[in-house]
Amino acid sequence: MPEYRAPIRDIQFALFDVLDSETHYQRIQAEEASRDLVEAIINEGAKFSEEVLAPLYQSGDEGCQFDNGKVTTPAGFKEAYHQYVEGGWPSLSGDPAYGGQGLPESLSLALNEMINTANWAWGMYPGLSHGAKLTLSQYGTEDQKQTYLSKLTSGEWTGTMCLTEPHCGTDLGLLKTRAEPQADGSYRINGTKIFISAGEHDMAENIVHIVLARLPDAPGGTKGISLFIVPRNEAESLNHKNVNCGSIEHKMGIHGNATAVLNFDDAQGFLIGPENEGLRCMFTFMNFARLGTALQGMVAAELSYQGSLAYAKDRLAMRALSGPVFPEKPADPIIVHPDVRRMLLTQRAISEGGRAMIYYCSQLGDVVHAKNSSEEDIEEAEAIMSVLTPIAKAFLTET
Repeated sequence: MPEYRAPIRDIQFALFDVLDSETHYQRIQAEEASRDLVEAIINEGAKFSEEVLAPLYQSGDEGCQFDNGKVTTPAGFKEAYHQYVEGGWPSLSGDPAYGGQGLPESLSLALNEMINTANWAWGMYPGLSHGAKLTLSQYGTEDQKQTYLSKLTSGEWTGTMCLTEPHCGTDLGLLKTRAEPQADGSYRINGTKIFISAGEHDMAENIVHIVLARLPDAPGGTKGISLFIVPRNEAESLNHKNVNCGSIEHKMGIHGNATAVLNFDDAQGFLIGPENEGLRCMFTFMNFARLGTALQGMVAAELSYQGSLAYAKDRLAMRALSGPVFPEKPADPIIVHPDVRRMLLTQRAISEGGRAMIYYCSQLGDVVHAKNSSEEDIEEAEAIMSVLTPIAKAFLTET
Protein backbone atom coordinates (compact mmCIF):
# COMPACT_ATOMS: atom_id res chain seq x y z
CA MET A 1 0.00 0.00 0.00
CA PRO A 2 1.50 3.43 -0.97
CA GLU A 3 2.26 5.93 1.77
CA TYR A 4 -0.26 8.73 2.23
CA ARG A 5 1.10 12.23 1.78
CA ALA A 6 -1.14 15.12 2.79
CA PRO A 7 -1.68 17.46 -0.20
CA ILE A 8 -0.68 20.54 1.77
CA ARG A 9 -0.13 22.77 -1.26
CA ASP A 10 -3.50 21.80 -2.75
CA ILE A 11 -5.26 22.45 0.56
CA GLN A 12 -3.63 25.86 0.94
CA PHE A 13 -4.42 26.71 -2.68
CA ALA A 14 -8.12 25.92 -2.11
CA LEU A 15 -8.24 27.87 1.15
CA PHE A 16 -6.29 30.99 0.23
CA ASP A 17 -6.22 31.32 -3.56
CA VAL A 18 -9.63 29.93 -4.51
CA LEU A 19 -11.77 30.80 -1.48
CA ASP A 20 -9.87 33.77 0.02
CA SER A 21 -10.16 32.37 3.54
CA GLU A 22 -8.35 35.32 5.10
CA THR A 23 -11.18 37.67 4.06
CA HIS A 24 -13.73 35.06 5.11
CA TYR A 25 -12.23 34.76 8.60
CA GLN A 26 -12.42 38.55 9.00
CA ARG A 27 -16.05 38.53 7.87
CA ILE A 28 -17.05 36.09 10.62
CA GLN A 29 -14.83 37.87 13.18
CA ALA A 30 -12.32 35.02 13.44
CA GLU A 31 -9.28 37.26 12.99
CA GLU A 32 -7.21 34.97 15.22
CA ALA A 33 -7.20 32.51 12.31
CA SER A 34 -4.26 34.22 10.61
CA ARG A 35 -2.61 32.65 7.60
CA ASP A 36 0.45 31.74 9.68
CA LEU A 37 -1.72 29.97 12.28
CA VAL A 38 -3.79 28.14 9.65
CA GLU A 39 -0.67 26.93 7.83
CA ALA A 40 0.85 25.75 11.12
CA ILE A 41 -2.33 23.79 11.96
CA ILE A 42 -2.40 22.20 8.51
CA ASN A 43 1.27 21.24 8.71
CA GLU A 44 0.90 19.65 12.16
CA GLY A 45 -2.33 17.93 11.14
CA ALA A 46 -0.52 16.53 8.12
CA LYS A 47 2.20 15.07 10.36
CA PHE A 48 -0.35 13.41 12.65
CA SER A 49 -2.26 12.00 9.69
CA GLU A 50 0.82 10.72 7.84
CA GLU A 51 2.86 9.44 10.77
CA VAL A 52 0.23 8.20 13.23
CA LEU A 53 -2.99 7.37 11.37
CA ALA A 54 -1.90 6.17 7.93
CA PRO A 55 0.28 3.33 9.36
CA LEU A 56 -2.82 2.01 11.20
CA TYR A 57 -4.73 1.41 7.98
CA GLN A 58 -3.71 -2.26 7.75
CA SER A 59 -4.25 -3.05 11.44
CA GLY A 60 -7.65 -1.41 11.10
CA ASP A 61 -8.56 -3.84 8.36
CA GLU A 62 -8.31 -6.67 10.89
CA GLY A 63 -11.48 -5.25 12.38
CA CYS A 64 -13.01 -4.63 15.78
CA GLN A 65 -13.55 -7.46 18.24
CA PHE A 66 -16.89 -8.02 20.01
CA ASP A 67 -17.16 -9.90 23.29
CA ASN A 68 -20.29 -9.90 25.43
CA GLY A 69 -21.23 -6.30 24.73
CA LYS A 70 -17.68 -5.00 24.76
CA VAL A 71 -15.97 -3.72 21.59
CA THR A 72 -12.19 -3.61 21.28
CA THR A 73 -10.81 -1.45 18.48
CA PRO A 74 -7.84 -2.56 16.32
CA ALA A 75 -4.26 -2.33 17.53
CA GLY A 76 -3.06 1.25 17.80
CA PHE A 77 -6.48 2.92 17.44
CA LYS A 78 -6.94 3.70 21.14
CA GLU A 79 -3.41 5.04 21.52
CA ALA A 80 -3.81 7.24 18.44
CA TYR A 81 -7.04 8.66 19.85
CA HIS A 82 -5.36 9.54 23.14
CA GLN A 83 -2.61 11.30 21.16
CA TYR A 84 -5.30 13.15 19.19
CA VAL A 85 -6.95 14.35 22.42
CA GLU A 86 -3.65 15.32 24.03
CA GLY A 87 -2.85 17.42 20.94
CA GLY A 88 -6.04 19.43 21.45
CA TRP A 89 -7.41 18.53 18.01
CA PRO A 90 -11.05 17.81 19.07
CA SER A 91 -11.45 21.32 20.51
CA LEU A 92 -10.17 23.16 17.42
CA SER A 93 -13.49 24.71 16.38
CA GLY A 94 -15.28 24.33 19.71
CA ASP A 95 -16.97 27.11 21.66
CA PRO A 96 -14.44 28.67 24.08
CA ALA A 97 -17.18 28.74 26.74
CA TYR A 98 -16.96 24.93 26.85
CA GLY A 99 -13.24 24.45 26.38
CA GLY A 100 -12.97 25.01 22.64
CA GLN A 101 -10.42 27.05 20.74
CA GLY A 102 -13.04 29.03 18.82
CA LEU A 103 -11.52 28.59 15.36
CA PRO A 104 -13.78 28.30 12.28
CA GLU A 105 -15.54 25.02 11.44
CA SER A 106 -14.15 25.28 7.91
CA LEU A 107 -10.61 25.01 9.26
CA SER A 108 -11.60 21.94 11.27
CA LEU A 109 -12.92 20.41 8.05
CA ALA A 110 -9.54 20.88 6.34
CA LEU A 111 -7.98 18.92 9.22
CA ASN A 112 -10.67 16.24 8.86
CA GLU A 113 -9.82 15.85 5.19
CA MET A 114 -6.27 14.78 6.05
CA ILE A 115 -7.35 12.57 8.95
CA ASN A 116 -9.98 10.77 6.92
CA THR A 117 -7.81 10.29 3.85
CA ALA A 118 -5.12 8.79 6.06
CA ASN A 119 -7.56 6.47 7.86
CA TRP A 120 -11.29 6.74 7.29
CA ALA A 121 -12.25 4.02 9.78
CA TRP A 122 -10.35 5.74 12.60
CA GLY A 123 -11.58 9.19 11.62
CA MET A 124 -15.21 8.18 12.08
CA TYR A 125 -14.80 7.86 15.86
CA PRO A 126 -14.10 11.56 16.54
CA GLY A 127 -16.03 12.52 13.39
CA LEU A 128 -19.39 11.35 14.74
CA SER A 129 -18.88 13.62 17.74
CA HIS A 130 -19.01 16.69 15.51
CA GLY A 131 -22.72 16.53 14.80
CA ALA A 132 -23.49 15.70 18.42
CA LYS A 133 -21.61 18.83 19.49
CA LEU A 134 -23.47 21.02 16.99
CA THR A 135 -26.85 19.66 18.10
CA LEU A 136 -26.07 20.20 21.78
CA SER A 137 -24.68 23.65 21.08
CA GLN A 138 -27.86 24.73 19.32
CA TYR A 139 -30.59 22.99 21.34
CA GLY A 140 -29.09 21.92 24.67
CA THR A 141 -29.76 23.59 28.00
CA GLU A 142 -26.89 25.21 29.87
CA ASP A 143 -26.71 22.25 32.26
CA GLN A 144 -26.58 19.83 29.30
CA LYS A 145 -23.82 21.84 27.69
CA GLN A 146 -21.77 21.90 30.88
CA THR A 147 -22.24 18.17 31.39
CA TYR A 148 -21.88 16.85 27.84
CA LEU A 149 -20.67 19.53 25.44
CA SER A 150 -17.53 20.30 27.45
CA LYS A 151 -16.54 16.60 27.48
CA LEU A 152 -17.27 16.20 23.77
CA THR A 153 -15.27 19.34 23.00
CA SER A 154 -12.23 18.08 24.88
CA GLY A 155 -12.53 14.65 23.27
CA GLU A 156 -12.81 12.90 26.63
CA TRP A 157 -16.17 11.58 25.41
CA THR A 158 -17.35 10.82 21.86
CA GLY A 159 -20.82 11.09 20.33
CA THR A 160 -23.13 9.30 17.90
CA MET A 161 -26.40 9.75 16.04
CA CYS A 162 -29.07 7.05 16.58
CA LEU A 163 -31.87 7.03 14.00
CA THR A 164 -32.20 3.67 12.24
CA GLU A 165 -34.20 0.80 13.76
CA PRO A 166 -34.49 -2.84 12.63
CA HIS A 167 -37.86 -2.25 10.94
CA CYS A 168 -37.22 1.23 9.50
CA GLY A 169 -34.36 3.13 7.95
CA THR A 170 -35.09 6.29 6.01
CA ASP A 171 -38.83 6.20 6.88
CA LEU A 172 -38.48 7.57 10.38
CA GLY A 173 -42.24 7.96 10.69
CA LEU A 174 -42.28 4.24 11.58
CA LEU A 175 -39.92 4.72 14.53
CA LYS A 176 -40.89 2.72 17.66
CA THR A 177 -38.33 3.62 20.35
CA ARG A 178 -40.21 4.99 23.37
CA ALA A 179 -39.35 7.61 25.99
CA GLU A 180 -41.20 7.51 29.32
CA PRO A 181 -40.99 10.67 31.48
CA GLN A 182 -39.74 10.27 35.06
CA ALA A 183 -40.41 12.27 38.21
CA ASP A 184 -36.86 13.68 38.24
CA GLY A 185 -37.23 15.19 34.75
CA SER A 186 -35.31 12.42 32.96
CA TYR A 187 -36.77 9.80 30.61
CA ARG A 188 -36.48 6.03 30.35
CA ILE A 189 -35.66 5.06 26.78
CA ASN A 190 -36.64 1.64 25.39
CA GLY A 191 -35.89 0.39 21.90
CA THR A 192 -33.19 -0.85 19.54
CA LYS A 193 -31.09 1.14 17.08
CA ILE A 194 -29.00 -0.45 14.33
CA PHE A 195 -26.16 0.60 12.01
CA ILE A 196 -24.80 3.03 14.62
CA SER A 197 -21.35 4.10 13.44
CA ALA A 198 -18.82 4.28 16.31
CA GLY A 199 -21.69 3.16 18.57
CA GLU A 200 -19.47 1.20 20.94
CA HIS A 201 -15.70 1.22 21.43
CA ASP A 202 -12.88 1.37 23.98
CA MET A 203 -11.30 4.67 22.91
CA ALA A 204 -13.16 7.01 25.30
CA GLU A 205 -14.65 6.53 28.76
CA ASN A 206 -18.14 7.54 27.65
CA ILE A 207 -20.21 7.84 24.46
CA VAL A 208 -23.02 10.39 24.18
CA HIS A 209 -25.83 9.07 21.99
CA ILE A 210 -28.22 11.53 20.32
CA VAL A 211 -31.40 9.44 20.02
CA LEU A 212 -34.75 9.83 18.30
CA ALA A 213 -37.71 8.43 20.29
CA ARG A 214 -41.44 8.94 20.90
CA LEU A 215 -43.15 10.30 23.99
CA PRO A 216 -46.26 8.38 25.22
CA ASP A 217 -48.76 10.97 23.96
CA ALA A 218 -46.90 11.82 20.75
CA PRO A 219 -48.78 12.02 17.43
CA GLY A 220 -48.00 9.43 14.79
CA GLY A 221 -45.51 9.82 11.97
CA THR A 222 -42.59 12.21 11.87
CA LYS A 223 -44.52 14.89 13.78
CA GLY A 224 -44.33 12.81 16.95
CA ILE A 225 -40.57 12.34 17.25
CA SER A 226 -38.48 13.89 20.03
CA LEU A 227 -34.74 14.05 20.53
CA PHE A 228 -32.84 12.79 23.58
CA ILE A 229 -29.34 12.69 25.01
CA VAL A 230 -28.57 9.18 26.19
CA PRO A 231 -25.03 8.66 27.56
CA ARG A 232 -23.62 5.12 27.36
CA ASN A 233 -22.60 5.45 31.00
CA GLU A 234 -24.65 7.64 33.29
CA ALA A 235 -22.62 10.78 33.83
CA GLU A 236 -22.99 10.60 37.61
CA SER A 237 -21.41 7.14 37.69
CA LEU A 238 -19.31 6.12 34.73
CA ASN A 239 -19.22 2.56 36.07
CA HIS A 240 -22.97 2.14 35.48
CA LYS A 241 -23.78 0.91 31.96
CA ASN A 242 -26.76 2.77 30.54
CA VAL A 243 -26.78 1.45 26.95
CA ASN A 244 -25.78 -2.04 25.81
CA CYS A 245 -24.25 -3.14 22.52
CA GLY A 246 -25.96 -6.25 21.16
CA SER A 247 -23.53 -6.89 18.31
CA ILE A 248 -21.43 -5.23 15.63
CA GLU A 249 -21.99 -5.55 11.91
CA HIS A 250 -19.74 -7.53 9.56
CA LYS A 251 -18.97 -5.26 6.60
CA MET A 252 -17.14 -5.23 3.30
CA GLY A 253 -15.01 -2.25 4.37
CA ILE A 254 -14.13 0.14 7.20
CA HIS A 255 -13.61 -2.86 9.47
CA GLY A 256 -11.77 -0.66 11.95
CA ASN A 257 -14.96 1.23 12.81
CA ALA A 258 -17.59 -0.52 14.90
CA THR A 259 -21.08 -0.34 13.38
CA ALA A 260 -23.18 -1.30 16.37
CA VAL A 261 -26.59 -2.62 17.34
CA LEU A 262 -27.55 -0.68 20.48
CA ASN A 263 -30.17 -1.79 22.98
CA PHE A 264 -31.86 0.84 25.13
CA ASP A 265 -33.49 -1.01 28.04
CA ASP A 266 -34.79 1.58 30.50
CA ALA A 267 -31.77 3.71 29.57
CA GLN A 268 -31.67 7.11 31.24
CA GLY A 269 -32.12 9.93 28.72
CA PHE A 270 -32.73 13.67 28.69
CA LEU A 271 -34.90 15.66 26.30
CA ILE A 272 -33.03 18.02 24.01
CA GLY A 273 -35.01 20.66 22.17
CA PRO A 274 -38.83 20.95 22.12
CA GLU A 275 -41.10 17.91 22.44
CA ASN A 276 -42.13 16.34 19.12
CA GLU A 277 -39.64 18.46 17.17
CA GLY A 278 -36.77 16.03 17.32
CA LEU A 279 -36.54 15.50 13.58
CA ARG A 280 -36.05 19.22 12.97
CA CYS A 281 -33.38 19.35 15.66
CA MET A 282 -31.70 16.25 14.27
CA PHE A 283 -31.24 17.93 10.91
CA THR A 284 -28.63 20.14 12.57
CA PHE A 285 -26.69 16.91 12.74
CA MET A 286 -27.77 15.65 9.31
CA ASN A 287 -26.84 18.79 7.35
CA PHE A 288 -23.21 18.43 8.38
CA ALA A 289 -23.42 14.66 8.06
CA ARG A 290 -24.15 15.24 4.37
CA LEU A 291 -21.00 17.30 4.12
CA GLY A 292 -19.11 14.50 5.86
CA THR A 293 -20.44 11.99 3.33
CA ALA A 294 -19.30 14.25 0.49
CA LEU A 295 -15.90 14.45 2.19
CA GLN A 296 -15.78 10.65 2.23
CA GLY A 297 -16.14 10.58 -1.55
CA MET A 298 -13.52 13.26 -2.01
CA VAL A 299 -10.91 11.66 0.25
CA ALA A 300 -11.44 8.33 -1.50
CA ALA A 301 -10.67 10.08 -4.78
CA GLU A 302 -7.55 11.68 -3.28
CA LEU A 303 -6.22 8.43 -1.81
CA SER A 304 -6.98 6.46 -4.97
CA TYR A 305 -5.22 9.13 -7.03
CA GLN A 306 -2.11 8.92 -4.87
CA GLY A 307 -2.11 5.13 -5.10
CA SER A 308 -2.78 5.12 -8.83
CA LEU A 309 -0.05 7.66 -9.49
CA ALA A 310 2.55 5.62 -7.60
CA TYR A 311 1.46 2.46 -9.42
CA ALA A 312 1.51 4.15 -12.84
CA LYS A 313 5.08 5.30 -12.26
CA ASP A 314 6.18 1.79 -11.27
CA ARG A 315 4.21 -0.57 -13.55
CA LEU A 316 5.96 -1.35 -16.85
CA ALA A 317 4.01 -2.11 -20.03
CA MET A 318 4.83 -1.43 -23.70
CA ARG A 319 6.53 1.69 -25.04
CA ALA A 320 5.51 5.33 -25.28
CA LEU A 321 4.04 6.37 -28.64
CA SER A 322 6.93 8.78 -29.16
CA GLY A 323 9.52 6.08 -28.59
CA PRO A 324 11.18 4.50 -25.52
CA VAL A 325 11.32 6.86 -22.54
CA PHE A 326 13.45 4.43 -20.53
CA PRO A 327 15.36 2.44 -23.15
CA GLU A 328 17.42 0.73 -20.45
CA LYS A 329 14.23 -0.93 -19.13
CA PRO A 330 12.28 -3.74 -20.85
CA ALA A 331 9.24 -1.41 -21.12
CA ASP A 332 8.12 2.07 -20.11
CA PRO A 333 6.04 2.94 -17.01
CA ILE A 334 2.37 3.08 -17.93
CA ILE A 335 2.19 6.75 -16.94
CA VAL A 336 3.61 7.58 -20.38
CA HIS A 337 0.44 6.30 -22.09
CA PRO A 338 -2.18 8.97 -22.90
CA ASP A 339 -5.20 7.04 -21.65
CA VAL A 340 -3.54 6.29 -18.32
CA ARG A 341 -2.70 9.98 -17.93
CA ARG A 342 -6.31 10.85 -18.77
CA MET A 343 -7.58 8.58 -15.99
CA LEU A 344 -5.11 10.01 -13.50
CA LEU A 345 -6.09 13.57 -14.36
CA THR A 346 -9.76 12.67 -14.02
CA GLN A 347 -9.10 11.38 -10.49
CA ARG A 348 -7.21 14.53 -9.62
CA ALA A 349 -9.92 16.80 -11.07
CA ILE A 350 -12.56 15.08 -8.92
CA SER A 351 -10.37 15.42 -5.85
CA GLU A 352 -9.44 19.08 -6.34
CA GLY A 353 -12.88 20.16 -7.53
CA GLY A 354 -14.56 18.27 -4.69
CA ARG A 355 -12.23 19.87 -2.17
CA ALA A 356 -13.11 23.38 -3.38
CA MET A 357 -16.86 22.65 -3.27
CA ILE A 358 -16.75 21.11 0.21
CA TYR A 359 -14.55 23.86 1.62
CA TYR A 360 -16.94 26.46 0.19
CA CYS A 361 -19.93 24.73 1.81
CA SER A 362 -18.06 24.66 5.11
CA GLN A 363 -17.46 28.41 4.86
CA LEU A 364 -21.20 28.87 4.40
CA GLY A 365 -21.62 26.85 7.58
CA ASP A 366 -19.28 29.28 9.32
CA VAL A 367 -21.57 32.14 8.30
CA VAL A 368 -24.66 30.30 9.59
CA HIS A 369 -23.10 29.80 13.03
CA ALA A 370 -21.16 33.08 13.33
CA LYS A 371 -22.47 35.29 16.12
CA ASN A 372 -22.13 38.45 14.04
CA SER A 373 -24.04 37.14 10.98
CA SER A 374 -27.20 39.02 10.03
CA GLU A 375 -30.46 37.18 9.36
CA GLU A 376 -30.03 37.96 5.67
CA ASP A 377 -26.52 36.47 5.62
CA ILE A 378 -27.73 33.33 7.41
CA GLU A 379 -30.72 32.88 5.10
CA GLU A 380 -28.53 33.29 2.02
CA ALA A 381 -25.89 30.85 3.31
CA GLU A 382 -28.51 28.26 4.28
CA ALA A 383 -30.22 28.57 0.90
CA ILE A 384 -26.95 27.96 -0.98
CA MET A 385 -26.01 25.08 1.35
CA SER A 386 -29.40 23.43 0.84
CA VAL A 387 -28.62 23.22 -2.87
CA LEU A 388 -24.87 22.57 -2.90
CA THR A 389 -24.48 20.11 -0.02
CA PRO A 390 -26.76 17.39 -1.48
CA ILE A 391 -25.09 17.90 -4.88
CA ALA A 392 -21.63 17.48 -3.34
CA LYS A 393 -22.77 14.38 -1.46
CA ALA A 394 -24.37 12.78 -4.52
CA PHE A 395 -21.62 13.62 -7.00
CA LEU A 396 -18.63 12.74 -4.85
CA THR A 397 -20.06 9.46 -3.52
CA GLU A 398 -21.39 8.22 -6.85
CA THR A 399 -18.58 9.28 -9.19
